[in-house]
Amino acid sequence: MATTSYPKSKIKVLLLENIHKDAVKFLKNETFQIECVSTSLDEEELAKRIKDVHVLGIRSKTKITNTVLANADKLLTIGAFCIGTNQIDLEACMTKGVAVFNAPYSNTRSVVELALGEMIMLLRRTFDRSTEIHNGKWNKSAKNSYEIRGKKLGIVGYGNIGSQLSILAEALGMQVLYYDVVEKLALGNAQKCNNLKELLTKSDIITIHVDGNPDNVNIIGDKEFSLMKKGVIFLNLSRGSVVEIKSLAKHIKNKKVAGAAIDVYPEEPKSSNAEFDSGLRNLPNLILTPHVGGSTEESQKNIAEYVPQTMINYINRGNSYGSVNFPNIRLIPQVNAHRFLHIHKNVPGVMGKVNSILAKYDLNIVGQHLKTNEEIGYLVSDVNKNYNKKVISDLKKVKGTVKFRVLY
Repeated sequence: MATTSYPKSKIKVLLLENIHKDAVKFLKNETFQIECVSTSLDEEELAKRIKDVHVLGIRSKTKITNTVLANADKLLTIGAFCIGTNQIDLEACMTKGVAVFNAPYSNTRSVVELALGEMIMLLRRTFDRSTEIHNGKWNKSAKNSYEIRGKKLGIVGYGNIGSQLSILAEALGMQVLYYDVVEKLALGNAQKCNNLKELLTKSDIITIHVDGNPDNVNIIGDKEFSLMKKGVIFLNLSRGSVVEIKSLAKHIKNKKVAGAAIDVYPEEPKSSNAEFDSGLRNLPNLILTPHVGGSTEESQKNIAEYVPQTMINYINRGNSYGSVNFPNIRLIPQVNAHRFLHIHKNVPGVMGKVNSILAKYDLNIVGQHLKTNEEIGYLVSDVNKNYNKKVISDLKKVKGTVKFRVLY
């Protein structure tokens, strides 16, 4: 009978892209081996570095591809220290038995506050006035300067960010319209639009808060801008791929769009030292920010607390709850038992075979959980502590096994 799990001091953690120091602290408290890199790594370099890594932490710039995963035989989990997971091949991770966790709520408030602030600044043309006065021009006028109260705000995407924005915007006196491809319950007095066209034609301000689903690529282009009111205010703080930049620039120049705020772009510089090039530069009443919608001290601290904890719970307890690509199981700590974690292809008979092996070695099951999705199954079996170690070898040989771990 073994008495300890794989020693924590031998678990290797690689953190890229300048992960917040609090995350490093949480993981160090587990006595893991920590390596921190301030930048992202390209595919070739990461494929080399990941060979002995058990836990990987990234942000939005690092790409997790099949090529990277092919060398990641020891990898147990990936933490995306952000909301989005577009940079990760989730299906490839799943078939490899790698659980991926992210921070879906941690920077919601930060994005919402920036969106509201930018709406006010655009309606008041604050940045244009600021640039003028920095250049010595005193342009004191109410012309083309408006209050946010009473304006119709159209929210495309009514998820965590869109719905919270809805509540705060209504508190400021706005009339909220929303559209989502998924049925969503209206909050407060918000009104659901039956289609995107309805929202575009009715709104004074339009803000995009959709995910990086391929179906959302270029959902706002020339046709959609032509449907909007003349003088519309437009914001995109979601994904760079959802708006056609040339079309936006065109409609700012012809004054169909009176003001815009863009935080994300189809192509973004790989580092802070690289030049940002875009057809949107130097256009009037246009706020450009470098993908900082969710980047506040508060949000980064929240992410640094949430993501490491989900990964630690998965490593220490097998708890997959909150994973974006794994069957979700919320587990209590094992008591007077050992825990077998069996990840397998979702094919018939695996649980029966596992239980037959446990019975063969006269192992009593004190608790068992199975969750599946279309591709894989996650079977957790708590068994009594005394057993023949040959059972582990037999369990690993079950047809369809992807990964197997034991927690003592």
